[in-house]
Amino acid sequence: MSDQQETFLSHLVELRDRLIRILIAVGVVFVPLAFYARELYSLLADPLLKKLPAGGQMIATDVVGVFLVPMKVSLMTAFLVVLPYVLYQVWAFVAPGLYAHEKKLAMPLVAASVVLFFIGMSFAYFAFFPMVFGFMAQFAPEGVAWMTDIEKYFSFVLTMFLAFGVTFEVPIIVIVLVKIGLVDVIKLREWRPYVIVGAFVVGAIFTPPDVISQFMMAVPLWLLYELGIILASFIVKPVPQPAGQSDYQPPSDEEMNRELDRAEQQSRD
Repeated sequence: MSDQQETFLSHLVELRDRLIRILIAVGVVFVPLAFYARELYSLLADPLLKKLPAGGQMIATDVVGVFLVPMKVSLMTAFLVVLPYVLYQVWAFVAPGLYAHEKKLAMPLVAASVVLFFIGMSFAYFAFFPMVFGFMAQFAPEGVAWMTDIEKYFSFVLTMFLAFGVTFEVPIIVIVLVKIGLVDVIKLREWRPYVIVGAFVVGAIFTPPDVISQFMMAVPLWLLYELGIILASFIVKPVPQPAGQSDYQPPSDEEMNRELDRAEQQSRD
């Protein structure tokens, strides 16, 4: 029992040390970025500012919002910069408990997940935001000044970054599910109609209530699901079964008992 407690405590100490390293890394990157907080926020707000009507601007309804929101943007940027290091610390913590074949698969999946997450954020910034903000600007009634609070804008952007980042992780999720044996490729193909419906439900929940926004999340989600199926069919090879045993079914308890009785009777004879 004492050995188990010592092992558990050693894991807690290691987890604490790695969390401290992550916080230090974020802090080291955040400090210089804080001096460019205004420029970073202007870059983040650029998709909306380009679509605002002539003379339109963003507003701050909170007294300290003009300071805190750019600082939050700097902190978010710092975390994204050190995200590969964060995932490395997570990997170093869990790697000792993995088998050799699991390590070979996990490292490429972690690297691919980082790349896909950044691709999802880029899709939101360069494609989703301009399309949605342009639609909103045209839909605004005549005589209505369309402005938004910088805090609400930051919350909206952060939510969309997370939503699209996770959406673009779908191929990795599909591959992992097939690799660990929870589902197979045939079952995933059978689920295709439900996934398409679910993609539009997810788009309706996480995006603004307009058709364009829903399509811009639902369609990539569905296509990425299809990509995950294709990749899983190549990466995860089915285990070949011996000839003549593809339809093998284990005997039932009744059949086992019958065979045991027969063997016992033969031994008596």
